Amino acid sequence: MCKDIDGVLYDTATSTVDKKFTYGVPGDSCGYEETLYITNDGRYFIYTNGGTKSKYPFENVTPISRDDVKNWMLSH
Repeated sequence: MCKDIDGVLYDTATSTVDKKFTYGVPGDSCGYEETLYITNDGRYFIYTNGGTKSKYPFENVTPISRDDVKNWMLSH
């Protein structure tokens, strides 16, 4: 997924996966995934996607500050 947010391009194809959390099993309508990426220039973002009944029924990209990465990881 590729998304431009405030003039910054966040692209899962060209960024590196740092950490991934998966809930449920493939095909589970309530299952979802949250993946932390880091871009080549050091920006972090979270890619989310899930089943139709999950908290992420559509794929999305959300930037996250370096300071908030630790809190995000601890919440899982």
